[in-house]
Amino acid sequence: MSMMTNTLGRYFAGRFVISALGVFASIFVLLVLVDYIEMVRKTSGLVSASAVTVAETSLFRVPQLLEKLMPFCVLIGAMTCYLALSRRLELVVARAAGVSAWQFIAPALASAILLGVLATTAYNPMSAELREISKQMEAELFGSTPGAGIQDAAGFWINQVNNDGQAIINAARSEQQGVRLTGLTVFTFDTNNQFKERIEAREATLEEGHWLFKSVRRYSLNAPPIDQDSYVLPTSLTPAQVRNSFSTPETVSFWQLPGYIRSSESSGFATAGYRLQYHKLIAQPFLLAAMVMLAASVSLRFFRFGGVQKMVLSGVGAGFLLYVLSKVTEDLSKAELMHPIAAAWLPVCVGGLTGFLALLYQEDG
Repeated sequence: MSMMTNTLGRYFAGRFVISALGVFASIFVLLVLVDYIEMVRKTSGLVSASAVTVAETSLFRVPQLLEKLMPFCVLIGAMTCYLALSRRLELVVARAAGVSAWQFIAPALASAILLGVLATTAYNPMSAELREISKQMEAELFGSTPGAGIQDAAGFWINQVNNDGQAIINAARSEQQGVRLTGLTVFTFDTNNQFKERIEAREATLEEGHWLFKSVRRYSLNAPPIDQDSYVLPTSLTPAQVRNSFSTPETVSFWQLPGYIRSSESSGFATAGYRLQYHKLIAQPFLLAAMVMLAASVSLRFFRFGGVQKMVLSGVGAGFLLYVLSKVTEDLSKAELMHPIAAAWLPVCVGGLTGFLALLYQEDG
């Protein structure tokens, strides 16, 4: 009986992993195609944009987006797995052999936790690195000329004040958490807050005590535009201060988050969003396990009993409500109205307990 249970356990675990990875791969391909079509539309007027470069850019952008959908991939994959087993009466045979529902759910739970650990420790750093590569490729596609980022500017702003006056920097894209910027427009003012000049540049890199701009065009009120290969703008900003303005918690990998939190705290910046991201990544394996519990609670009903469609819809609805709860707790944590640990683990506890109680009621009355 022990050998049979182990064989069944490996079989159920394998079926679950195949279903979850199948859903993950399907959504990945769909997102790549949609993003590629959008990138083709954006680069249709660029002569230097090749189809291979555009495809690579889309391919590197999608993994970070798909990371947010991973719990739903596990939910749908687990539901698909158990519905297929139930339809082929394999669950009936397992029950007849004396295997309880808790026993053939356990392999999927263990597999979900393992997948979550791999997602946190390996997939998250990889997706962050690929996102940085995609930003570099976007910079090569869209930031090849001075001022090319003016139309694409999407809210990357930073203000610095020095002894020489004030400078307001706008960047279309950021790389390395803001240390390298592309598609720049800079407005400079003197110590009396009088406008001095506007600077447009292809890219800028933060170095010790200054910004180094490349491919620069300078506009002033009383002189024609001046083109320069490089330009140095003094600054007192540190990399930690720039990262706080240009980076988001999702762009920092799991292994870099502790050091980033410590450096931001020493600089006096708020770290609620980054602490929340760190605890969410730690809780991710258990969130995937909670999704398996939810899926099992709506997918173990025999087909001959009917009502399977309603159970599936209720499982999808439970997953959606859990997503809404996670977004609410995330916003509360970022507003510092809830501790990051509570915000990260509350959806896990709610989802896991809901699935556990539903299974307990169905299996044990």
